[in-house]
Amino acid sequence: MRISTIQAFNNGNQGIQDNYAKVIRTQEQVSSGKRLLSPADDPVASVRLLQLDQEANRLGQFKSNMSAATNSLNQEEATLNSVTNILQRVREITLQAGNGALDSSDRQALAQELTEREEELFGLFNSRNARGEYLFGGFQSQTPPFVRNPDATYSYEGDQGQRSIQIAGSKQLAINDNGKDLFVDVGNVNRVVTEANAVNTGNARVSLGVVEDKKAYDTQFYPNNTLSITIGAGGTSYEIYGDANPAVLLASGTIEPNDNKSQQIRVAGVVVNLDGDLNAADEFSITRGAALPPGDPRIADSGEKRSILQNVAFLRATLENTGNSTEDKLVRRDKLAVSLENIDNAMNSVLSVQTSIGARLNVIESTGDENAEVSLINTKVQAELSELDYAEALSRLSMESIVLQAAQQSYVKISGLSLFNFLR
Repeated sequence: MRISTIQAFNNGNQGIQDNYAKVIRTQEQVSSGKRLLSPADDPVASVRLLQLDQEANRLGQFKSNMSAATNSLNQEEATLNSVTNILQRVREITLQAGNGALDSSDRQALAQELTEREEELFGLFNSRNARGEYLFGGFQSQTPPFVRNPDATYSYEGDQGQRSIQIAGSKQLAINDNGKDLFVDVGNVNRVVTEANAVNTGNARVSLGVVEDKKAYDTQFYPNNTLSITIGAGGTSYEIYGDANPAVLLASGTIEPNDNKSQQIRVAGVVVNLDGDLNAADEFSITRGAALPPGDPRIADSGEKRSILQNVAFLRATLENTGNSTEDKLVRRDKLAVSLENIDNAMNSVLSVQTSIGARLNVIESTGDENAEVSLINTKVQAELSELDYAEALSRLSMESIVLQAAQQSYVKISGLSLFNFLR
């Protein structure tokens, strides 16, 4: 085969350039420590590396989200700890106020402390996190959730939403709790209205009704709206009927008053006290608060729920009553008993959310560990796909350098070959 001089020169030059390009590419790999200098080096590995980079960015965002969630939940937990401490003090005040040795000035002093505790709770319910968002406003995080009305009552202006944040591919975590479920919708044990019949011949009064067994109340009181307690002959027995048609005898018993002429009666999960002298045919009623006609002023204190602030205000108003008559003392006894039960309900409500917060913090910790493990595996795969095997690369560089030198030397020899050398 005949090869022209120009073709020989071109082939030699091309060989030198190709070998030089290989040496330069290997040298760039060694200097950068990367196996892939462009997607063309390994398209499949390049696509996989791009996916791993995107996953690393997602895991980084999840880590940032978990940090924000942890900070928010820790602050909420600290706030609820303070709320619990205040409620515990309010409970102590309630028990202390039941001491019959206290005079009006002592009760006024306790009421004054309750005013301060009420103000402190109001401030805690409007707490914010580090980003300036209200903790207990639901989705309404930019406006105060609790507002004091001109009549000294309180309103909840937030919603019942719960903000969530993504901490893993398919895992959302709630980072707050709304104040309505936590501080407003607290079970009220005084959800019934009691009343003595105006035509009773005895002087006995009926105490506030306390729902001590909610399950029995929900299943046995209904479908009745009102239960009637009727005293039997000689004032020594009683019968309780509902107002359903036909009337059904729900309970009966013997009157056995204590030394204070007080008789405790339990029916359908509700307990009441009859205080005083009972005569035959005296009647007392227990009515569900929900069954009261619209506009009845007793509805406000006999609802299914009563907020924490309303409970504290109710207790404070009780202690501000300085009366010392027998009736005043009995009314105070009843209201203190209701307040104590409602405070316990409030503390249980807060405790359940604290438990939930602890569970969510545990989820963050375990998810963080899972994400860290995934990140470690991804980093290892990235290293395998992109990092250079220095031993192999240096060996290849040495071989390519030798090939380049051989190409250069052979080119010099071939370029010296010419017919003109033989025509001298």
